[in-house]
Amino acid sequence: MAKTAAVLVIGDEILSGRTQDTNTGAIARFLAALGLDLREARVVGDTQDAIVAALNALRARYDYVFTTGGIGPPHDDITADAGAAAFGVGIGYHPEAYALLEARYPPGAVNAPRQRMARVPHGAALIASPVSVAPGFHIGNVYVMAGVPSVMRAMLEAIAPQLPRGPATASVTIEALAPEGKLALPLAGVQTLFSDTAIGSYPFYREDGADKTHGAQLVVRGRDPVRVEAAAQAIEDMLRQMAVAAQRVN
Repeated sequence: MAKTAAVLVIGDEILSGRTQDTNTGAIARFLAALGLDLREARVVGDTQDAIVAALNALRARYDYVFTTGGIGPPHDDITADAGAAAFGVGIGYHPEAYALLEARYPPGAVNAPRQRMARVPHGAALIASPVSVAPGFHIGNVYVMAGVPSVMRAMLEAIAPQLPRGPATASVTIEALAPEGKLALPLAGVQTLFSDTAIGSYPFYREDGADKTHGAQLVVRGRDPVRVEAAAQAIEDMLRQMAVAAQRVN
């Protein structure tokens, strides 16, 4: 059985709408390539109680938890403290993390805010950050990473060798030029025949000048690429019988 995972996005800026979360999608794609199942994603603000509660709930439910955000120098970046509280351990300056910061900045420039980036829960291992130098950390089944997308992606690459591998998820997307309501019942019939795959329907509407197009993308996912392809072909047969124009898309 595939290992399961959750994502916890941390930051008031996400909840306020000021910053768009792109990290969840990046982590989802990363995990899918490893054959890990992302089962849940949550967003919480910069409140320690909320972060602790979410961490404890997710790490008990899933094999792995990946967090993004809240490990920078500002006073409201409290993910490290929340992580220590969730695991019931202390927190302090990690000597290796501190040395990395001292090597990165000129003498005397590692001020109190920057020193915060070296605070790590006791017993945690560092996650290398070749982009920003300031590391993330790994404690138990929780991987704590930066919120800046480029830094977070670099940290993902750093932890990839530590994670298990499973069969990657195969996927086929068919774009059908018909409303979901017309497709729903016959699509449910295909799903019944291919219960070992997941078939989803996602509507779209496009307007390009006088041309207006609406329809649904029908997506088949599964561990067995042979079954995924068979389900996709069954959907294409269904659409031909319904005289619905369709094509595969990347």
